This record gives sequence, C-alpha cells and structure tokens, in this order.
Amino acid sequence: MRNPRQISSWFRLAALMAVPAVTAVIFIFTACTQDPQEINLLLPVEYANVPDDMILTNFHTHKIEVRIKCRPNCIEKLLKENLFYPADIYTDLAFDPAGGTDAIEAGRYVLPVDKNRIPLCRSAAIVEITPSYLNIILEKKVTRVFKVTVPVIGETAKGYTALSPACEPATVALTGAQSLINRIQRLATKPVALNNANEDFKKEVPLDLEQPELLTAAQSIIVVSVQVQPLSGVRTIAQIPIELQNQSGRKVSIEPSTISIDLKGTQDNLNNTSLTNKIHAFMDLEGLKPGVYARHACIDIPVELAMTNASPRIFTVKIE
Repeated sequence: MRNPRQISSWFRLAALMAVPAVTAVIFIFTACTQDPQEINLLLPVEYANVPDDMILTNFHTHKIEVRIKCRPNCIEKLLKENLFYPADIYTDLAFDPAGGTDAIEAGRYVLPVDKNRIPLCRSAAIVEITPSYLNIILEKKVTRVFKVTVPVIGETAKGYTALSPACEPATVALTGAQSLINRIQRLATKPVALNNANEDFKKEVPLDLEQPELLTAAQSIIVVSVQVQPLSGVRTIAQIPIELQNQSGRKVSIEPSTISIDLKGTQDNLNNTSLTNKIHAFMDLEGLKPGVYARHACIDIPVELAMTNASPRIFTVKIE
C-alpha cells in the first residue's frame, strides 16, 4: 500500500503534465481564429521622376484599389500605416536608360501597376488590382510673363474715389502646363475691398490662380497700393454783389453790380457753406478821380477752392 506522500506527489506530477496540454488546446483554438481574410485597400498614387521640362496634369489616375488576402493581424497592421503606391514615370515608361528623362515627350501615357511595389505583409497575397494601369498626361512646361491687374470690390467713403491700384511687382512670371498658360488672358490678384476707405492704403494680396497646383509663380503675393482721393466737382455761384472800397462819400455807380464765378474743388468743400460764405467780390476806388472807368473786380476765395471762370470780367464804373 502506497503511503499518502507518494499519492500526493503523483497528483502534483499529473497536474504539471496536464498544463502543456491545456496550453496547446488554447493555441490551436487561437490559430483557428487567424484564418486569412480578404479586404480592399484604397491606395493613393504618388508620382516620381516627372521630367523637369514637363508637368503632370490633373488628368491622371489618383488612386488604385487593391484587394488582398491575409491574416487579421496583418490587416490590422496595414490599416494603421500610411500606404501609397509609388509610380515612377521614367521607369514605368520603359525608355532607354541612356536616353535620360529628356527623351520623354508630351502626351498621354499608360503605366502598368507593379504589384511588387505595393507595401504589404509577407503573408498577404494580392487578389486583384483595379485599375491595373495608370493613365497620365504630360504637358510641356512653359514660362510666360504677365502684367498683374487688381479687381476692386465695394465702395469708398462718400465724396471719395479710388484711383487704379498699383502693384509691386507690376509683372509676374508664371511657369506651368502649356495649355493652361495659353488660356490665361490676364493675371489678376484676389479682389481688393475698398471698405468705405477715405485715405490711401496698402495691402498684400495673393494671385488668383485657377489651378495653383499646376502653376508656379515667381512671386505669389502682390503688394497693392490704392490711392483714395476726394471727389472733385464744379459749382457756379451767381450774382455776388461787388463791394466798393475807398468810395470817400462820392456818388459811384457800377454796371453790372454783381459777378458770377465758377469754382472747382472737392465736393465736400464746394458744398461747405462755411467756405462759400467767405467768398466776396470787391473793387478798390482809391486814387480814382471823377470820371468813367473800365475796371476788373477782385474776388477773395478760400484756399480750399479754385476759381476757373468769372463773368463779366470788365465793369463800368462812374464816379461823380
């Protein structure tokens, strides 16, 4: 008969031997849950080795869809990565290496998708690639100098006007696809808002490019200067009485007795009664003896205004 210590040791040994068996069962069960699965990956296409004298236009394949089959842990890893398909224009066009990239001419091309470039796990298998080729259009790169124009929007403050904006620089060289450059009739900036302006101002404004990704500007920010000036106008003030100075109690008559004048100035000043009320006409009779004289009248006008005409110019003065 075995003693109790032998029996206890036997049970401990049996328990230890049973642990690997349980572990193996768990491992086998887990492995069963790692069966390969299929998933679609959408990969952006990044193009390299565009010839220096060419532009890759927007008319190209931007993405490819890759259907793969792999284990879930591999799928989880791939979904966390920033995957893309690297297209090499020179290599994919299969030109003679001795010819260099300058052997590539403008035109439409079809590039095959190389599955070996798709960055996948070793266990991943590619089921399908859509599309299996890339469409691209290469255009000749040209440079042309344009005069810069500035559109304006909005209004100045009342009584003011804005002169044509000035640009610094006045011209800009644009480089881009030949067809796009040829379509540009004028090179303009983004609109400049007048915003009720009543004084000169400067502003940095970007160029307004239709497809900036296909164009390179020698300077993309333009310094725009706008001069804002008061609106000018004209006004006639009629029948201003002529004041006689140094009459010395003598009887004097003047024909005609009033004068009309034409004024030029800003609209604010022309309509400013505090200025127009300061206008007066006078004639100095000092030193004149009795008789009949042809005389000019003097007009006193504020410096903010300018006289452009007066009527009449000659007055008949009789001194008794």
